[in-house]
Amino acid sequence: MAQYSAQLDGVFVALADPTRRAVVRRLGRGSTSVGELAREFPMTLPSFMKHVRTLEANGLIRTVKSGRVRTCELNRDRLALVDDWLAEQRRTWEERTDRLEQFVTDPEEDRQ
Repeated sequence: MAQYSAQLDGVFVALADPTRRAVVRRLGRGSTSVGELAREFPMTLPSFMKHVRTLEANGLIRTVKSGRVRTCELNRDRLALVDDWLAEQRRTWEERTDRLEQFVTDPEEDRQ
């Protein structure tokens, strides 16, 4: 459970930044080079590479270098970690709201 939590924390830290979320969104349309990705953002390449390294370190993207070109691709399996966590939270809150609804709608005499 601690390993799961640390991985999830890392993914949320990586996704906390709007630039990194935009990179993930862009890579959802397909793999592309770092240079192509960087052109979409108003920052220097070294600054952009910090974002790429953060996403890669937290498993959200993979990069492969071929010659002088580094290509990025989205790691959809890592996004499943977030999806699983959100599904778990959704179940928990649905159960709680169901119990609240039952409490509110039950006749008064059943609460004694």
